[in-house]
Amino acid sequence: MENFEGFYHDLLDLAKKYETKNIPLKIEKDLDNDIVKIFGEKITSLARAQNGLNDVTELSYTTAEHHPYWNLLYNSSEIATSVLEKWKGSLSDEDVADIEWAIKELIESLEKIKNKTNADS
Repeated sequence: MENFEGFYHDLLDLAKKYETKNIPLKIEKDLDNDIVKIFGEKITSLARAQNGLNDVTELSYTTAEHHPYWNLLYNSSEIATSVLEKWKGSLSDEDVADIEWAIKELIESLEKIKNKTNADS
């Protein structure tokens, strides 16, 4: 039977082939959600964080603005993106101002959520 788990096992066989050629690969799986991630030897913690954040940011961009948590996700991911981009450098005054603005948006969004929760109670 051909399925994603079968693909994953075939992928492991392929990875072993490259490991014998001294090309180390790290493979992570989440077979419940049909996800496989492959990392080469040059991957860093920072690069992994930026890559994972890209998925979060994509969700925040594609989530309808009427979703109650959209603004929380969007502004959180924007803050994290700014921080990771400057991880090895310094945040500029403009970066700090953008982060402060996003924090204000987060606070306002939380207040709206709290008010709605209280109104629904």
